[in-house]
Amino acid sequence: MAELNPQFLVRFWGVRGSIASPGASTVRYGGNTSCVEMLVSGQRLIFDGGTGLRELGISLLAEMPLEASMFFTHSHWDHIQGFPFFVPAFVKGNRFNIYGAIAPNGSTIEQRLNDQMLHPNFPVPLQVMGADLKFCDVEIGETVQIGDISIENALLNHPGEAIGYRVTYQGKTAAYITDTEHFPNRLDENVIWLARQADVMIYDATYTDAEYHDPKSSKVGWGHSTWQEAVKVAKAAGVKTLVIFHHDPSHNDEFMDQVAADTKAVFANSLVAREGLTLDLTATPQSAFVSTPWGRKCEDV
Repeated sequence: MAELNPQFLVRFWGVRGSIASPGASTVRYGGNTSCVEMLVSGQRLIFDGGTGLRELGISLLAEMPLEASMFFTHSHWDHIQGFPFFVPAFVKGNRFNIYGAIAPNGSTIEQRLNDQMLHPNFPVPLQVMGADLKFCDVEIGETVQIGDISIENALLNHPGEAIGYRVTYQGKTAAYITDTEHFPNRLDENVIWLARQADVMIYDATYTDAEYHDPKSSKVGWGHSTWQEAVKVAKAAGVKTLVIFHHDPSHNDEFMDQVAADTKAVFANSLVAREGLTLDLTATPQSAFVSTPWGRKCEDV
């Protein structure tokens, strides 16, 4: 029997939340919105399609023809606005399986990606994309199986709903938990379930506790969490490595340096996501993490 491919890499192409924030003050951590790539056992998984998806697409032009599976947490603009600029989707011969949960208003991920590309919002409709696009509606709690890779999901606490994902392969797990707000008096059972014993937990820590509870500009109810809550989740769920993610657009590099230092002081094996960061889940120890520059329906499968 052939040996299974042990590869499990996580690459960050967009780490910002709400709106892209390019410029001199964010150059070290990056200004692109959410997009995370996972290379698992020869499969390419892409989580969210913020502006970072454009950068990922440019990097993939040398690898065509290609196939990938795309998983959307929800369809707020900072998570889909890179999709119309994802060049490989316009190239015939490429194939993308696109997953997302049905929104509370009943719209599918196909409808929402289509709608953002209609006039007067965008000049080129989704139907111009030449790649083979397969749209798959996932149920909350459903497990998607791609070969030996399991992708679980759970509902998060976010206005308009969002889902988090848990990717497992050969005993290694990465949890992608963004756009979720913690509860005031308890930990979110869904978040703990997604993060349980994860090798890497990528967590929405848009704010600090001070910002979240600021009486002059409270962020309560905005659908995001803090790095302090991220630490609580990581400890409760037995997470090995915590990655702070979905940075507020107003947080410059110096601010993120302080968040990194404060987080590490209370959870040693933690880091702040930045564009170009690559995590190797097969590395031993995981301190070997490095930074590198760098239309069909589901049932038709």
